[in-house]
Amino acid sequence: MRLILASASPRRADLLREAGIDVEIQPANVDEDVAPNERPEVYVRRVAEAKARAISRRAPGRLVLAADTEVVVGGEILGKPTGPEDAARMLQTLSGRAHQVVSGVCLFKDEEPVVETAVEVTTVEFAVLSAAEIAWYVGSGESMDKAGGYAIQGLASRFVTRIDGSYSNVVGLPIAVVYRMCTEGGLLLS
Repeated sequence: MRLILASASPRRADLLREAGIDVEIQPANVDEDVAPNERPEVYVRRVAEAKARAISRRAPGRLVLAADTEVVVGGEILGKPTGPEDAARMLQTLSGRAHQVVSGVCLFKDEEPVVETAVEVTTVEFAVLSAAEIAWYVGSGESMDKAGGYAIQGLASRFVTRIDGSYSNVVGLPIAVVYRMCTEGGLLLS
């Protein structure tokens, strides 16, 4: 059965297709504001479920996959940069330290979860970045629509010194988690 991906992210669609999972794209428009004192794991779960539920209402009987991925450092959700200065600030914050990439993933059918929403956490460590490296990367434009202001699968790969956990999670979707959820939900992915 073909999944509906409740996301406009070309990276998520590519990851699924590369894993042999056929998807139809239907982006969800939901409130993604972080609630006061909301923990990152709670936030990504809530947003992923809201995206899935919103698309599921419009597609009765269909399976909807949704996710939300955030970069977290020192307990702060960085989000996507609002502009070049914000991207530079994020990269300076990540420079020389470890951070977490936290994703909430859910699979819905008829506005109800097929299996429990999963949260995946991957730890990524950056090298110390010089001001020139940050300016170069921000100038490339690659950071502008990425959580935390970087793309591990792109030019920023040169800054990553260590990763502990799912690489695909850092790109935007933990594929092994998606596969497990589909298997537990009794879905065949052929």
